[in-house]
Amino acid sequence: MAMAQRTALITGASAGIGAAFAEVFAAKGFDLVLTARRADKLHAVAARLRERHGRRVDAVPIDHGEPSAAERLCAELDARRITVDVLVNNAGYGVPGLYVNVPWATQETMLHVMVVSVAELTRRLWPGMLERGYGRVINVASLAGLVPAPAGHTLYGATKAFLIKFSEALAQEGEPHGVHVTALCPGFTRSEFHDVTGTREQMNKLPSWFWLDADTVARVGFDAVEAGVPVCVVGRLNRAIALAVRYVPGWIVHAVGRRMGRSYRKT
Repeated sequence: MAMAQRTALITGASAGIGAAFAEVFAAKGFDLVLTARRADKLHAVAARLRERHGRRVDAVPIDHGEPSAAERLCAELDARRITVDVLVNNAGYGVPGLYVNVPWATQETMLHVMVVSVAELTRRLWPGMLERGYGRVINVASLAGLVPAPAGHTLYGATKAFLIKFSEALAQEGEPHGVHVTALCPGFTRSEFHDVTGTREQMNKLPSWFWLDADTVARVGFDAVEAGVPVCVVGRLNRAIALAVRYVPGWIVHAVGRRMGRSYRKT
């Protein structure tokens, strides 16, 4: 009964991993607050989940690239008298192209979505979790945060590395209070991500066994945060890659990264 009263807030929930997380949490008996920029798709996901699971699902269209997004979202939660027990920081995207070719304004907005908004929203909801003695935070990072970054998508791997270190530290702070934090690190996942970045053609060159599906990523993420795992790499192949980069000589790892980068990055 207690779980049925808990609420999960999921950012970037209109498609892909975010929508998959919404499905998992609704099936587990959580009410939901879903955010995303695309209001039409967000409301469609919310309606589907209400019908399928009979849970309360609030859809709050918002752009996490706006400086006031976290503040306005929390004000909206207060106005609706919603207490957030689980936060899934999933909103994010890649900016393809060499660093010198991408305007700073574009990079700055990406950093706000992927780093600043995540840290601020977590900070605003964190005290309540500690006080109640229950909370879950999932930061959707990436295998890209654990391996050397190739040219193109220059800040993407850096933002994901931040999420991993942020989650590791926060997990230690939350553990004595019953609050679990997990940095979830999938590899290539079938979603709209590569359509948005304009790299679908390049990504289609990768073999099918490279890919994960969003539903699997979300289920693994749910189990990991429940178990209190600070960093969870999804998939055997990705775990092998993450392990290899720790022991294989650096020059080999970087050479492989450069070669792969040229084959699937839009630069």
